[in-house]
Amino acid sequence: MIKREVKKNVYLIPSVDWHRRLFDSLIPLPEGTSYNAYLVEGNEKTVLIDTADPAMRAEFMDHFTEIKNIDFVVSNHTEQDHSGLIPAIMDKYPRAVLLASAKAVNMLSDHLAIPAGRTRAVEDAETLDFGGKHLKFIYTPWVHWPETMSTCLVEDKILFSCDFFGSHLATTDLFVGDEVVVYEAAKRYYAEIMMPFRKIIPGNLDKLKDIKIDIIAPSHGPLYPNPSFIMDAYRDWVTGPPRNLVVIPFISMHGSTAKMVSFLVDRLAENGVKVMPFDLSVTDLGKLAIALVDSATIVIGTPTVHVGPHPAVSYAVSLANSLRPKAAFASIIGSYGWGTRAVEAIAGMIPNLKMELLPPVLCRGVPREPDFKALAGLAETIASKHGEMKLK
Repeated sequence: MIKREVKKNVYLIPSVDWHRRLFDSLIPLPEGTSYNAYLVEGNEKTVLIDTADPAMRAEFMDHFTEIKNIDFVVSNHTEQDHSGLIPAIMDKYPRAVLLASAKAVNMLSDHLAIPAGRTRAVEDAETLDFGGKHLKFIYTPWVHWPETMSTCLVEDKILFSCDFFGSHLATTDLFVGDEVVVYEAAKRYYAEIMMPFRKIIPGNLDKLKDIKIDIIAPSHGPLYPNPSFIMDAYRDWVTGPPRNLVVIPFISMHGSTAKMVSFLVDRLAENGVKVMPFDLSVTDLGKLAIALVDSATIVIGTPTVHVGPHPAVSYAVSLANSLRPKAAFASIIGSYGWGTRAVEAIAGMIPNLKMELLPPVLCRGVPREPDFKALAGLAETIASKHGEMKLK
């Protein structure tokens, strides 16, 4: 794609990967993704903010065939999907200076072998005058690495936020068009990448509240001409109360656990609780992560495999432990053949989740009347617990 003018002398350098379907060999990308770099021309010097993934090298470097000089390269984040083509840029422009946070300088050397003599650490809140324009560097650590920062173009009120506020979305839109589509993509991005650091994010949001921002320009997805759209969404996802929602990730080998899940879904609905079951044999884990953002309760459904939880359930539980959602309650349901330690195993897998464990419901073989009665009791307990909370 050709470069796009954001404001006068400010350009998006887009690299759109329409066909990528997996990120970090882990995260599903149903809508592809994009890598946004930005070229800013001052009266005296030219600045490039971030680069792109090495897989996009040919497309990215084509943008620079007619650009004679770049004086500064700003690295907001060391991860290779944004910094991976910095070496190519530094080779093409041998007098360019690489600017990054103090922690990033060493990390760029570790990950990309950037010579120390080509880099300069910028301080938090430091400004750079490059001729009629000023960049202000704002440390925003742990969104989602320790060295991350955002860069504000002061005169144009543009915040280059890198991964912060990003969305994995391949699109030709320069600015947010369909807010529903972007909201879903941004929420998926938050759930999969930012949610583990939700207790740190409020401090970073506070650092931005007194900065005049007309446009947020992330390094994935379209730009936000209405910054409050995404900033308010982040505040809701991070600090807002959970919803009256139960998420049930489950798998069933011979149908018993599936019967228990189906019964529990119905009883919860009868008690006025919204439920989202996820069959782990077919589900998009990104959709599960999105649901975890808002859930008040997580119920894990698993058959027993060699006295422990099914491996697919173990993976999902490990994922939830890493994501650290704000759910307040959890329980476990499922079936076993002759013995089980699934509850003990799952409890040991979630040290990061500070949730109250509600009584589990496990049955030997197919569920029978006492098991269904216990599930009905679990549904009533969950509804009661939700009723005692401040929920959305």
